[in-house]
Amino acid sequence: MRVAVSVAASHGVTCADPVVLKTGSNVLVHLSPAPVVARIAARTALVRPSVEDHFARDLSVSSFLAGRGVPVVTPSAELPAGPHAVDGFVLSFSTYVPHEHGARLPREDVLKLLPDLHAELRHYEGPLPTRGPLDDVDNVLAHLDGLGVPDLDRFRTWRDCASAQWTEHHNDVQPLHGDAHPANLLLTPSGPVWNDFEDTWLGPVAWDMACSADEGAAQRAVEIYGGGAAPSDVEFHVETRRMFSTLWGVLTQWT
Repeated sequence: MRVAVSVAASHGVTCADPVVLKTGSNVLVHLSPAPVVARIAARTALVRPSVEDHFARDLSVSSFLAGRGVPVVTPSAELPAGPHAVDGFVLSFSTYVPHEHGARLPREDVLKLLPDLHAELRHYEGPLPTRGPLDDVDNVLAHLDGLGVPDLDRFRTWRDCASAQWTEHHNDVQPLHGDAHPANLLLTPSGPVWNDFEDTWLGPVAWDMACSADEGAAQRAVEIYGGGAAPSDVEFHVETRRMFSTLWGVLTQWT
């Protein structure tokens, strides 16, 4: 927080009352009273050698979508949005969007919004990773190995199995949100606003659908979305997300 306030001040943005909005993979701080949110890499910095690329991707994709009229959290116009690397921290700055903290759209409503988002994302031509979550899985396992964390064999077995089946469930790729779950839609007075394109990658729409699909409800998710993927593909990616979330939970316990 001190680094974020200091960087903002160096660009003429005064913060009298910083408010932590979220801690976890990253730390989000509203630099109140300025309409600026600082995103500071936390656990992501431990397991993503290219965390600056992720932050830059978030800014690039959100700026692109805003230019096409998509309701998104935009890079800050109050100071250079970044990403900045300062005192060992990586951070970026976005526009603060007033919203209902903790409020969530039902998963079905998120699925209904995805087709329009995907239609706009297809026009994005910036460079994107192609392995998406598999890169994170490899990096998290390597980090945990380095810490001497025991009992990781089940995750390695799952990773190898998922990798072997990846191509089978990886058809018709396009730019994705990458983490399109209800928490990444802010509920504002003017409607839902998409947030956090840090994990955007070139993959199948089934991945984004899986982000908001209830376990065992892949067929229903496809019906709500309006096609776009086979239920078996959504089921595969729901399981991928479930196992990765479990692995990330291990990371949380050890860091």
